[in-house]
Amino acid sequence: YYITNNLRYYDLIVATIHVTSSASSKSTASSGSDMSSSEEVSWINWFCGLRGNEYFCEVDEDYIQDKFNLTGLSDMIPHYKKALDMILDLEPDDDGDDAQGQNDLVEQAAEMLYGLIHARYILTNRGLAMMLEKYQNSEFGTCIRVFCENQLMLPIGLSDNPGESMVKLYCPKCQDVYVPKSSRYHHIDGAYFGTSFPHMLFMVHPEYRPKPSPSSFIPRLYGFKIHPLAYQLQVEAGVHWKESRKRA
Repeated sequence: YYITNNLRYYDLIVATIHVTSSASSKSTASSGSDMSSSEEVSWINWFCGLRGNEYFCEVDEDYIQDKFNLTGLSDMIPHYKKALDMILDLEPDDDGDDAQGQNDLVEQAAEMLYGLIHARYILTNRGLAMMLEKYQNSEFGTCIRVFCENQLMLPIGLSDNPGESMVKLYCPKCQDVYVPKSSRYHHIDGAYFGTSFPHMLFMVHPEYRPKPSPSSFIPRLYGFKIHPLAYQLQVEAGVHWKESRKRA
């Protein structure tokens, strides 16, 4: 009697373990499948997610696929076709070249091409809306000038030609430009944002343009304002004193 009951109990335990392990393996397989699918990201999403690329917004693929929006870029970018295919996650054409050897060059070209496309895209209504959201979330930082009182800033380029200067930050309150605080942004080409972006944003959305700062720093000496000509007079007095010493 005891032996029979023990055998039945043992069979029940084995059956329970089998069902549990089957459910667990199915759950693991399902979660693994979901994880692999979630890990598949587009090149644009990957690029904008890189450390140091937080200033960029994700350009719509429909905008990139419109050849009109890319006018003139093919003459500026080496490996243009392959770079464009990389951005759009398209399979590259097999033209017999050494794909492995050119991969780094194509990737560099893709980054440059995306940057120049980005400079055009952020001047469109959709691009302005995306950058405005970043601006409101203080993703570009605040002005270091004391009298600007932590005014939000926008990225800007000092030239529309790539390779001439790195990205700067424009303060709409003092209307001056500054180098980004973090060195992670010092490698970004200013042409990827262009010289017109902040001004276009405030033309389209004038309600976000702050009033100029009414205050400015006034140099004082013992509490008295220093006259603008004071330094010049001091230089001239020093010259006269040296000349008088030579005559003596």
